[in-house]
Amino acid sequence: MRTVAVIGGGPAGMMAAISAAREGADVTLYEKNPKLGKKLFITGKGRCNLTNGCDVSEFFDNVVTNSKFLYSAIYSFTNVDTMAFFEGHGLKLKEERGQRIFPTSDRSSDVIKTLEKALKDAGVRVVLNREIKSVNELNEDAIIIATGGLSYQSTGSTGDGYVFAEAIGHEIVKPQPSLVPIRLKEPYVKQLEGLSLRNISIKITNWKGDELYSDFGEMLFTSRGVSGPVILSASGVAGRYINTKGDCTLHIDLKPALNEEQLDDRILRDFEGARNRDFRNSLDKLLPTKLIPVIVNLSGIDPFKKVNEITRQERESLVKLLKDFCFEINKTEGFEQAVVTSGGVSVKNINPSTMESKLQKNIYFAGEVIDVDAFTGGFNIQIALSTGFLAGQSAAKEE
Repeated sequence: MRTVAVIGGGPAGMMAAISAAREGADVTLYEKNPKLGKKLFITGKGRCNLTNGCDVSEFFDNVVTNSKFLYSAIYSFTNVDTMAFFEGHGLKLKEERGQRIFPTSDRSSDVIKTLEKALKDAGVRVVLNREIKSVNELNEDAIIIATGGLSYQSTGSTGDGYVFAEAIGHEIVKPQPSLVPIRLKEPYVKQLEGLSLRNISIKITNWKGDELYSDFGEMLFTSRGVSGPVILSASGVAGRYINTKGDCTLHIDLKPALNEEQLDDRILRDFEGARNRDFRNSLDKLLPTKLIPVIVNLSGIDPFKKVNEITRQERESLVKLLKDFCFEINKTEGFEQAVVTSGGVSVKNINPSTMESKLQKNIYFAGEVIDVDAFTGGFNIQIALSTGFLAGQSAAKEE
């Protein structure tokens, strides 16, 4: 019987252990924390968005880094397989906005319990409170490294896998935080702290004006910048660009449902009902209260000018500002706020059909330790489960 060691008790490690054991291997799972799934427990604010219900062909459009590398893994254990796995073990699921899949209970602890039950049913030996310092400590036939990245380091993701990989010659793509808030340079950001915007569209452009990313949805202003679903998804693209190529800009369309002409008509109607008001008091039907002083200031229109005195040219400038509310991106926040890590063990050194190292036989990789990452919506956990499944299956079979 082939023996397999799995290092790391997150979703990738647990699925790798289950998969290997189901193939008949004698499997031991090593986790340095006193419990399995410590990071999984806080995922999705404790609700655990465990996959996405999109068509599997659309899945790869949501992968930011190295999507082609993941073809074999995703198709070997798809999002449909993930849902069937959890429901088959008694966990009821539900679908929410953006086809995000959650446990019906809204408890990440139920996801962890389901995986723990599957580990037990498969006969996996689980060793807690055991920190592996080197793969040389282990005597099993095959070793699966599923140690995570650097995000949420308090959960144990401290980059151990990078050390293991480098020791056997693997290239490490510089890890950086992803799915993380973005810091902005403009001083008036502080005035907008706490403001939540819905049904807005954003885009990120480089210094030449080329579009790097676009999205539609919700966002939130923080004390230093912006966060929320559309921002978190944009952060991986923005962070990687800033770190390698230069500055970029965030553009917010505050009224994406209206073109410039339609928005101008809307403003005219609002102005008609507020003809004798000061400009600064005329936008309450159009914008959230907290946003009005900033827009008034940036518009260049005298705040005390009567609405009936505003020129067409001034109105056109206001329309353009509302359709293209711009901020210079300073940087992304650090690993302490990152949902996932971008970067990691280079996919050039890993066989995508098996997750085995190309440099050393019987060493496999799974999950966030690999240089793959995706947008929010359950895609990253699915990547962890898929790569874990394939690594476990391969490790159990290959001689």
